[in-house]
Amino acid sequence: MNVIVVPDASMIVIPLIEKNGHTYLSPSNFSRYDDMDICEGNLTFDNLISKYSSSELPSGVKSRLFLFSEVVEKADAAIIIGKRPKNRKRMYNSLNDLILFGGNACNNARSLEVKIVQDLNIPTLKLAFPKNQDELIALIDATNEFLKNLENIEGTVNEGNLTADLSSKKEKYPLNDFKKILDNLI
Repeated sequence: MNVIVVPDASMIVIPLIEKNGHTYLSPSNFSRYDDMDICEGNLTFDNLISKYSSSELPSGVKSRLFLFSEVVEKADAAIIIGKRPKNRKRMYNSLNDLILFGGNACNNARSLEVKIVQDLNIPTLKLAFPKNQDELIALIDATNEFLKNLENIEGTVNEGNLTADLSSKKEKYPLNDFKKILDNLI
């Protein structure tokens, strides 16, 4: 099956797709280490705007969506890695972080790509961005499990328990505990 990844070029996931016998679809062909040419095509108003966006979008978002449009129609499944937490402790240096999890690029383009994937109604795995080694191992295990059972999966598997904006859900205090905290402050 053809699998796309958001963000594109998340090298922690790509080898798992290929190892499980599926095809990784990418406008940049990052899975082919000897040829990393970007896909061919002409960005025109008709072939992009009418499909995925309005005329008010910035040119950078339009270009990213054009590259994404080259593969999204061929996709049978998708894997989405959530946003990086703002105050996370890095496991690796910046370069390794970028290689492992892909660049976030433009948040607007990423949000539109996720919306397009959701509208396709294809099997989709949503994973939280790992903050430690245990979560990284869990991400790999969840990805392998998803890819091994891809034929039997329908809809979205939200393994990372992500919110609509692809961030991890935050712990909430019970209302009574919150009231106690406020009462102690006054």
